[in-house]
Amino acid sequence: MFLVFNKQKIITYFVSFFTVIVLFFVASTINDNSKTVETLSVNERLLPIYNVKTDEEKVAFTMNCAWNGDDIDSILETLKNNDVKITFFMVGEWIDKYPEAVKKIYEAGHEIANHSDTHKHVNNLSYEENVQEIKNANEKIKNITGVENKLYRAPYGEYNNTVIKAANENGYIPIQWNLDTLDYTGITGEEMWNRIKGKIKKGDIILSHNGTKNTANSLDMLIKNIKKEGFDIVRVSDLIYKDNYRIDINGTQTKNK
Repeated sequence: MFLVFNKQKIITYFVSFFTVIVLFFVASTINDNSKTVETLSVNERLLPIYNVKTDEEKVAFTMNCAWNGDDIDSILETLKNNDVKITFFMVGEWIDKYPEAVKKIYEAGHEIANHSDTHKHVNNLSYEENVQEIKNANEKIKNITGVENKLYRAPYGEYNNTVIKAANENGYIPIQWNLDTLDYTGITGEEMWNRIKGKIKKGDIILSHNGTKNTANSLDMLIKNIKKEGFDIVRVSDLIYKDNYRIDINGTQTKNK
């Protein structure tokens, strides 16, 4: 009787101990998996749109406005003569200085988009500061045009996950570019064209700036050459997908099937 009792106790203790060990192992595994998922989420790189995968023969031409406004009339005249509409990414401080230029651009049918309020290095800003940069500029655009545009291009082409989240979570679509004229360096129009000639493909987003040495006097040639390559020049909002899309590791926006 004594031996049977002890055996039962031993078996009971063994089962209990084994159960605890199993539960501990399962819990550890779950925790490890949770950490893995969390790490992947934290380390996931968020991207803006660099270009678009499309079957249509079109490219978006964009112009950043952050410096002077002396060449806006000339630029608008060239765009009108070529029957082209483009997207102007404007800094809030530039809008403050040149409200009449903003109005002219909008009334000519061009798209006005957000390029931050004060053109800071946004990678150094907090989430809240990034949101404020975007919202302040948007408010200035809206006050003049009555339109609340939802495209955002960060200054200097900088971005990190904080910058992209600040835009995305507040309803803005971050836009980059994949072809750069390098006009801000002062190169000639011919040099600008040589940079992008032979590289242009459908769905590309081209970067330029107003207030540079040669952009205004080279714009007509650039537009005509792009058209000769067989591409229509459109605004960014006429190129990108607004919903049901994904962005691959190269920043190419693709429509989900």
